Amino acid sequence: MKIQFYKYQGSGNDFIIIDNRDSCINNYDDEFISNLCDRKYGIGSDGLILIENNKDCDFTMKYFNSDGSELGMCGNGARCVTQFAKRLGIINNSAIFQATDGVHHSEIINENYVRVKMNDIDMSNYDVIDRKNNKLYLNNGSPHLVVNTNNLDLIDVISEGRRIRFSDKYKKLGVNVNFVEYNHDNSSCNVRTYERGVEDETLSCGTGAIAVAIALNYSNIINNQEIKIIMKGGCLLVSFKRKRNAFSNIWLSGDVNEVYKGVIDGDIKR
Repeated sequence: MKIQFYKYQGSGNDFIIIDNRDSCINNYDDEFISNLCDRKYGIGSDGLILIENNKDCDFTMKYFNSDGSELGMCGNGARCVTQFAKRLGIINNSAIFQATDGVHHSEIINENYVRVKMNDIDMSNYDVIDRKNNKLYLNNGSPHLVVNTNNLDLIDVISEGRRIRFSDKYKKLGVNVNFVEYNHDNSSCNVRTYERGVEDETLSCGTGAIAVAIALNYSNIINNQEIKIIMKGGCLLVSFKRKRNAFSNIWLSGDVNEVYKGVIDGDIKR
């Protein structure tokens, strides 16, 4: 079976996206998905997104990590799939769609700049805070650990991120590890992220950017309610409203581009 696919990237976070409204993929097999995402034997990507029918929303977004796991929400993927939905004629410049963590709104600001609204976060729900080691944990559709550092360029993100991700404290569900060096302009920071499911450093992470922005504001390190997150793959903008420990109206914004499209054999094997 031949499958039409599209390759998108959002600030360096890249995805295979497939229009699955006719159920051309009806078996979410881990091995098949990981083969598609393999950068040597398949198409290559940080994850796979299927766009599917939904009777109550514009569409359903099904997201899989590159290892085939379906573990959580993907902010950059949501921005990419919004642009793809417009390409298919499902939407114009705004969407309401279903994801694994609930219903989301998204908007195309211009052709290649897309934003998505994420779920509210109440930091009162999180007590996993290690102030001594400058770490903060929260879940915004995906679990994230935010680690402040003064030497971001010197950190071995893969080995240190993997050590934390598979530690006794987090290995059951895994955790994305975000290493942060904040700038003293009170509006921006530099971030490198180790992503569970990809099990590698990625050029960008949307939910990671949100976790970092919320963590820095919650900790009163950056007081702005619009924070520029600088990652290897580009810049993301996170904006929100804060009332004491509650964060609402959280938007993730950034560039999105279609890279290429093609057809691949549905029986792909390594």
